Amino acid sequence: MVRCKTLKVKRRGGFTLVEVVVAASLLIVSIVPILKGLTTAHLNTTLIHRKMLSLTYAESKLEEIIAASIYNYSTPFTADGEVVGGSYLCNVRDGDYGSDLRRITVEVGFDNDRNGSLAAGEVEVTLDTLIANRWQ
Repeated sequence: MVRCKTLKVKRRGGFTLVEVVVAASLLIVSIVPILKGLTTAHLNTTLIHRKMLSLTYAESKLEEIIAASIYNYSTPFTADGEVVGGSYLCNVRDGDYGSDLRRITVEVGFDNDRNGSLAAGEVEVTLDTLIANRWQ
């Protein structure tokens, strides 16, 4: 009679290939929406930052015009594509609104195509005000 020795195989701790594939799949499925959300949040933050800078530049330009109009009311303030900060451009429209009133419109935006002019699609902020002739 022959006796067979049974071999005892020590099983090492670890993961099977199927477990690794399932875990990787779950990780990918959960990370893709998170990355998309982070990308969207970054784009929105960039847009808000650009609009905030545009508003700051527009307010600054408008205050500059108002201050200059005190003593130089008859000077035209019209400008197209004036650089107000880095790649930000400013358009100023100046028109009569009455005998002693002028309507000033300031548009500021980021020059996306870098052509030196502010197109309608690039305008991010528009401020409009009336200024009066203070020295008659």
